[in-house]
Amino acid sequence: MAAEPRGPPLKVLSAQLRGCRRGPGGAWLVERAGRAPLAVRAAWLQGTVVAARGGWARLQDDSGAFTVRGAERVPQGRPCLRAGSYVMVMGFVHTCTPEPLLQAVKMTDLSSNPINKMMWSLEVEDLQNSIP
Repeated sequence: MAAEPRGPPLKVLSAQLRGCRRGPGGAWLVERAGRAPLAVRAAWLQGTVVAARGGWARLQDDSGAFTVRGAERVPQGRPCLRAGSYVMVMGFVHTCTPEPLLQAVKMTDLSSNPINKMMWSLEVEDLQNSIP
């Protein structure tokens, strides 16, 4: 598992993690056009559950797929690992290629409000634009 994060989980899209590379100290570096890359150890992603089995879940956001492991060990509130549920996942980035794999720390079902899904990519863009 990755070292403890030095800051809060960074909101990212799965495609951004897919393009990451390892940086100093084991952090993953998210490239940004014309700006310094962002160092990520813990990430916050949101997506629709495509499949779930045991402690594993495969999710899809607007930019691609990602996998979550350890889901059976995290607080979830109401059960959220049902195909079609839209969920938030916070976790440690384990690997980025060939697709992102997170070790879950927290999962929450966001399905009850469709605005969560509609606004997600804009939230990610807005946050990342505010980080120098």
